[in-house]
Amino acid sequence: MSLDKTDFYIDLEDKYGAHNYHPLPVVLERGEGIYVWDVNDKKYFDFLSAYSAVNQGHCHPSIIKALTDQSKKLTLTSRAFYNNVLGEYEKFITDFFGYERVLPMNTGVEGGETAVKLARKWAYEVKGVVKNKAKIIFVTGNFWGRTLAAISSSNDPSSTTNFGPFMPGYEIIPYNDIDALKKSLKDPNVAAFMVEPIQGEAGVVVPDDSYLKQAFDLCKKNNVLFIADEVQTGIARTGKMICCDHHDFKPDILILGKALSGGVFPVSAVLSTHEIMLTIKPGEHGSTYGGNPLGCKVAIAALKVIRDENLCENSLLMGNLFREELNKYIEKSKIVKLVRGKGLLNAIVINDSEDSDTAWEICLKLKENGLLAKPTHGNIIRFAPPLTINKAQIIKAVDIIISSLKYFE
Repeated sequence: MSLDKTDFYIDLEDKYGAHNYHPLPVVLERGEGIYVWDVNDKKYFDFLSAYSAVNQGHCHPSIIKALTDQSKKLTLTSRAFYNNVLGEYEKFITDFFGYERVLPMNTGVEGGETAVKLARKWAYEVKGVVKNKAKIIFVTGNFWGRTLAAISSSNDPSSTTNFGPFMPGYEIIPYNDIDALKKSLKDPNVAAFMVEPIQGEAGVVVPDDSYLKQAFDLCKKNNVLFIADEVQTGIARTGKMICCDHHDFKPDILILGKALSGGVFPVSAVLSTHEIMLTIKPGEHGSTYGGNPLGCKVAIAALKVIRDENLCENSLLMGNLFREELNKYIEKSKIVKLVRGKGLLNAIVINDSEDSDTAWEICLKLKENGLLAKPTHGNIIRFAPPLTINKAQIIKAVDIIISSLKYFE
């Protein structure tokens, strides 16, 4: 009966939905804190956190209360009219992150699109780049969504095959290569450099310690905007409020999403200065849902949870513990090459090829043992639990991971 229940829901999706995802064969029904339960009431550690969208834990009571309270008053006005929540949110988030202005959107990829448009506008109207000549530099391995503007910056065939033609005005250089950036910045038409401080989808790829700050300084020297895509790394995931805080600089444009709402509602934001933000005039960019009262209240509550529950500090401490405990095993392991990450954004690299199914099989074993994670790029498994996880839970989760890995040694 229980197997039939799982199969029923999987078959429904298979029959009526587009086949654009390949989920693990588990059907989830509810979540609380760091745990989720399937339709058969089996409990799991959630070590994906909806790709770092539920940093505050599943269904956090404070965030749910903000959602339900506001949903009884006013949910959507569009931007044709003012509402009494957007201004409050704009002041809160700009104060919170130390920026002058915010442009509210809904999804992470909309945030990326907004940042690209802002950079181009600024290039023409402030920097003085010749019309339609502005260039934006991206790096190999980047991922910021599935729109045409996003995949145009990708070097991953699974993102680009048979979706062309692509966006002009992009240049893709190697990640973590400061000399390549230095060379590209010689072009006076470069408007911006857009980068993830740690590449999530690429397999939690952490650059050299000096890379980001050097890149930022080079951008400043060449009058080029530094755009930080912190949709996955932001909101305390890496042990700081944003990952760039580890390197003591403030990006010219900051993109946030995912955990900005604690996984309760799609909310994203682009933060910047007066000079950059005010290049976009009324009617030139926007979104029907962007800045809606419901999303604004949810985002305020979600950020307060991060602050009030000291989740930056917990992420840093628990992440260190996680890597320390796993490394004790990896030293003698034949199946795992290494663990890498920062805070509670981590991954293990499996000692097999990218086109092998070993990482997938390990994730099936983890599921069987009560922990959910997902492979990325074939031989890498990302581990990113909610930031509310405590020491005892980390130790228990590591035990599950190690016992599952031992099966493949």
